Amino acid sequence: MAASLTPSSVLVSGQMRMPVIGLGTWQATPEEIDIALNAAIDAGYRHIDTAFVYVNETAIGDSLRKIFASGKVERKDLFIVTKLPSFANRPEYVEVYIKKSLEALQLDYIDLYLIHNPVGFEHKNGSIFRKNENGEFELDYEVNHIELWKAMEAQVDAGRAKSIGVSNFNLRQVKRLLENSRIPPANNQVELHVYLQQEKLVSFCRENNVIICAYAPLGSPKLISFTQKLGFSTEGMREISPMTDPVIVEIAKKHNKLPSQVLLRYLVQYGVAVIPKSSNPERIKQNIEIFDFELSSEEMEKIKKLDKGKEGRMFAEKGLFASMKKHPEYPFND
Repeated sequence: MAASLTPSSVLVSGQMRMPVIGLGTWQATPEEIDIALNAAIDAGYRHIDTAFVYVNETAIGDSLRKIFASGKVERKDLFIVTKLPSFANRPEYVEVYIKKSLEALQLDYIDLYLIHNPVGFEHKNGSIFRKNENGEFELDYEVNHIELWKAMEAQVDAGRAKSIGVSNFNLRQVKRLLENSRIPPANNQVELHVYLQQEKLVSFCRENNVIICAYAPLGSPKLISFTQKLGFSTEGMREISPMTDPVIVEIAKKHNKLPSQVLLRYLVQYGVAVIPKSSNPERIKQNIEIFDFELSSEEMEKIKKLDKGKEGRMFAEKGLFASMKKHPEYPFND
């Protein structure tokens, strides 16, 4: 990837063309959504990422309806991603929950529908974060990814999803689907930033035409407060801040750019899509202003050396994901 990249650049997998930068909406409140979406569309974003468990699909749907009515963009211009909740990781629930998302988003189809997590939770009347008496997620130990994937493929056949993929899957889990699918996964959305670069996973997916999309590409400064809000222990959770790393700050000054812009530019040159989350219109605009400069090979190498491997992972082992470790499909043991 080189400086010829533009805000309209896409990564291609089969018939799917994913805009290389999108707007993340995790933790965005309904009150923030309309401001954020309009700012993003005005700045040139055409990729919007959400999920059933973000509890903001209805707000996004209301905002999209108004945006389409205004004539700013048409439905065909946007790439909308949402996800099957972990408590619905059974074949019989896939159609139920994609229909719920379509209704909330006020759309006829989803551009990319993802299995949100390889770990399954017990389905308890659609409760999003149901915990047992020990304060842990109630896990569904009978998740079968192959059967679940067949139900995902059926959503493409029915026209409800243009493409399908996964999120938080490790290399072994992606490989299993590739070997047992009629419609291969087009995307794997994972935690990925300069401290967790996942080189083996990225290389494997690239070789097999599976696009990687990076969530938390700037780190996740609100993860600990969000975990506390849900009533989970934050003991042992890592507080890391790529935006204050001296290497990133130095390179940003050289290019007269913000550290956040260098972090995003690195990942785009690395060959992955990014979905930075913000509800601030100015930051939303700044996050897409990464196509007017290029990192040199020397700068890329400096940033590559910031990788901390598993020690750079935020979304695992402690806090929100801790109780998933008992599950045989817990993805972060590999």
